[in-house]
Amino acid sequence: MPTAFSVQELQAIPFFSAINEQDAAVLLVRHRLVEVMPGQTLVMEADWGENLMVVISGLAKVRSYNADGEESVLSLVGAGELLGELSVLDGDARSADVVTLSPVKLLKLQGSGFQRVLQANMSLALGIARLEASRLRDLNRRFGVQKSDATTRLLDALAYLARKSSAEDNPLALMPPLSQGEIAILAGLARETASRTMSKLRSRGVVNEENGCMQLTSLEPLQKRGLIA
Repeated sequence: MPTAFSVQELQAIPFFSAINEQDAAVLLVRHRLVEVMPGQTLVMEADWGENLMVVISGLAKVRSYNADGEESVLSLVGAGELLGELSVLDGDARSADVVTLSPVKLLKLQGSGFQRVLQANMSLALGIARLEASRLRDLNRRFGVQKSDATTRLLDALAYLARKSSAEDNPLALMPPLSQGEIAILAGLARETASRTMSKLRSRGVVNEENGCMQLTSLEPLQKRGLIA
């Protein structure tokens, strides 16, 4: 893979599209491009980190554990999104683990350079605000669905997974191949319940699967359950 990322490539990422070439060059000082396989931990909760990461391609989950050791997926992070921005902004430790769900290509940027550019660039500050607002909105919506029946919870998880796997935020996009266990955790269901519910959705033609990758076949089930407008 290429070892350098150009100013033009950085500006092509929507989050950085409004910055000028000079600011882009500052951000790219001592940057690194890395490729990570599925199942690898990118960030560990309570660790200290000074780098900001940009997902160039692939999908990762932000997770935490409760007092009983049960895993909870706080959010999914796809192409064009940031990782580690909170620690760069407030200087505190990482607030959650981040684990890859598919092959991920990452751009690592120096946090100090990002802070300098952020202080002089209102568009980046607004971008950070929109990013955090979007993640909070997704988290609130997903927690709200946790009181629903298993089918609704699984459909919501699949639509969320598809959206985060798509540059167009498309709930009908092809999803990366994930284990039943990963999908169950994302939906907040027991693995056996998720497996039975998935079988029902397949038999009804709601979910199509090819070469291990799943895809919702219609928006109608999501609309009927109030998961999308």
